[in-house]
Amino acid sequence: MFPLYDENPTVRPAVAMMVILGLNIAAWVFVQGMGSDMPLARSLCLYGLIPGELLGTAPLGASIELGPNLSCSLEGTSAMTLLYHMFLHGGWLHIVGNMWFLWIFGDNVEDAMGAPRFLAFYLLCGLAAAVAQIITAPGAIIPMVGASGAIGGVMGGYLRLYPRARIVTLVPVGFYAARIALPAIAMLGYWFILQVASGLPALGATGGGVAFWAHVGGFVAGFILVGPFSRPDYLAERRRLGL
Repeated sequence: MFPLYDENPTVRPAVAMMVILGLNIAAWVFVQGMGSDMPLARSLCLYGLIPGELLGTAPLGASIELGPNLSCSLEGTSAMTLLYHMFLHGGWLHIVGNMWFLWIFGDNVEDAMGAPRFLAFYLLCGLAAAVAQIITAPGAIIPMVGASGAIGGVMGGYLRLYPRARIVTLVPVGFYAARIALPAIAMLGYWFILQVASGLPALGATGGGVAFWAHVGGFVAGFILVGPFSRPDYLAERRRLGL
C-alpha cells in the first residue's frame, strides 16, 4: 500500500517538518552528490551508522564493499553517526519515499506539539530506531543511513493521535491499483506488522538490506513519546475548531 494523502487538516503550518525535509534534501545534494558514486560512497563510509564499528564488535581494518571498485575500511567512528545517518540516503527512491511519508504524516504530528517539541521528538525517535537496529544486529558492518527510523516514529505518533483519520492509499489489485481511503489504524497497523514480519528473518544479520528493526523501534518510540510531547489542549482545540 502506498499513501497518497490524508484527509486530516492542521491548525498551524509545519515549520519544523519543512526544516527537516530541507536538511535531508540539502544533505542529498551537497554531501551525497545526488547519488553520484564517489560522493555517495564517501558519505556512507564517513557518516553512516555502522553497528560493528560503533560497538567495536567488528575488527578494525575490515573492508566494506559498496559497489564496483568502491570500498572503505573500518577505522573507528564517532557516536555522532547516530545523528548524521538520519539525514543521509542510499538512492533516489530511498530519499523520495522517505520524504513523501514525512510530508504526509509529519505536519499533523507537529501540529499536536509545536515546532521545538516536534524536532526533539523526531530526533529521539531516530535515536531509538538506531538503538533498535544496533541491538538486533550488533556485528553489522554495512553502513545504515536513512530517515525512515525517525519517520517511523512520526507514523507511530500519528497512529496514536489520529487512529480514525482517513488516508487515501493506492492498493494493488491484480494489474491495477485501486485508490482506497483507509483509517490510519488499518494502513499504519499493516505497515508496522509488515516491518516486524520482514525483520524476523534478518535478526543478527551482518550484511546489508532494509533496516526493518529501525522502523519498528522508531514506530514504537513515536507511539509512546507522542503522549508526553503533545500539547495538553491540542485535541480540545481541534474539537473546538470542528477538525
